[in-house]
Amino acid sequence: MLKQGYKKTEVGVIPEDWDCNQLQDYFSLISYGFTNPMPTVSDGIYMVTANDINEGRIKYETARKTSEIAYKTLISDKSRPKKNDILLTKDGSLGRLALVGDFTMCINQSVAVIRPNLRVNPLYLKILLEDSYYQKTMIENAGGSTIKHIYITIVNKMKIAIPPSKIEQTAIATALSDADALISSLEKLIAKKRNIKQGAMQELLKPKEGWEMKTLKEIAKYRRGSFPQPYGLDKWYDDTNGFPFVQVFDVDSNFKLKSETKRRISTDAQEMSVYIAKGSVIITLQGSIGRIAITQYDAFVDRTLLFFESFIIPFDKYYFLLSIFQLFEKEKEKAPGGIIKTITKEALSHFTISYPIIEEQSRIANILFDMDAEIATLEAKLEKYRRVKLGMMQELLTGKIRLI
Repeated sequence: MLKQGYKKTEVGVIPEDWDCNQLQDYFSLISYGFTNPMPTVSDGIYMVTANDINEGRIKYETARKTSEIAYKTLISDKSRPKKNDILLTKDGSLGRLALVGDFTMCINQSVAVIRPNLRVNPLYLKILLEDSYYQKTMIENAGGSTIKHIYITIVNKMKIAIPPSKIEQTAIATALSDADALISSLEKLIAKKRNIKQGAMQELLKPKEGWEMKTLKEIAKYRRGSFPQPYGLDKWYDDTNGFPFVQVFDVDSNFKLKSETKRRISTDAQEMSVYIAKGSVIITLQGSIGRIAITQYDAFVDRTLLFFESFIIPFDKYYFLLSIFQLFEKEKEKAPGGIIKTITKEALSHFTISYPIIEEQSRIANILFDMDAEIATLEAKLEKYRRVKLGMMQELLTGKIRLI
């Protein structure tokens, strides 16, 4: 049963006083960008492509520029967006949106421009089209076989839900824009903290007077994982009752394993695989090489990873992890294998690590661990804010919550 004051429409349940019309009822222009070759200059008019639209904004720092003469003579007015026009990526990365600000620019054929009419707040319309429902609708109706394209002839007939007054549209747009600003500021803070941590790590791990330098084979005992051959047989897996099986995919970028492995290994396969206990240091040797983690749970490990069984000399485990990570950042670009790169156990044995006495290792490790913990806390907060904003969109863009 519908809640009183609401109606069912093609886009879902919305308030009775909201409109549900085609997108073309809310714009005065929709067009593709230019197709003529344009000269490139170092200082001129921005030429915005689909690649320059990301994260809800135009990334002017990546856009090329053309001359003012070319801007005035080689393209039509339809390819010259105006302030408060909405840009929509129609080729490549489909459905990205941005609102045009004060910069003068032109767009190429990978971008469509939507010029809202006086009935709708431009920011509201841009945020509305970013909602998952409308994104899915646009992408599902995209054409093309190998390379997909959003056709504006289809987009302009897409039904959208609009509050009756621009005052309410503006209130919704402002609330969601404020949430975006909060998320953006937190993203910038996290990026800043990561840069600070990266600089601190480079400085703290830099070899100093009195430090030792040894190869990995002189520091630790290690071996590769294993898995019964051939890969892919059903009998090797038991994703319901089996034991965690760590592959490259399961090693996250935060020095931890993912909370659950993609696959679980069967009892039959366990006899031919390699077990590692919780707290082991492992590193990926193939594909996304150089991902390293201290495991949070007992598991069996694939042959595409290497784990350190024990240390020959005293070593702080977290200091060791960071040293290996920094080493791989320098070495992995040299790895053979083309697209699928590999570092062998033999090659790894010749890598060298500089290190101080164990007490200094622990001091350095604690400093960097605290930095990582702070970043992890901020990332958790960011994820929470993103979920809150998603919930706000679901409530505000369907009228379940009214701001006026």
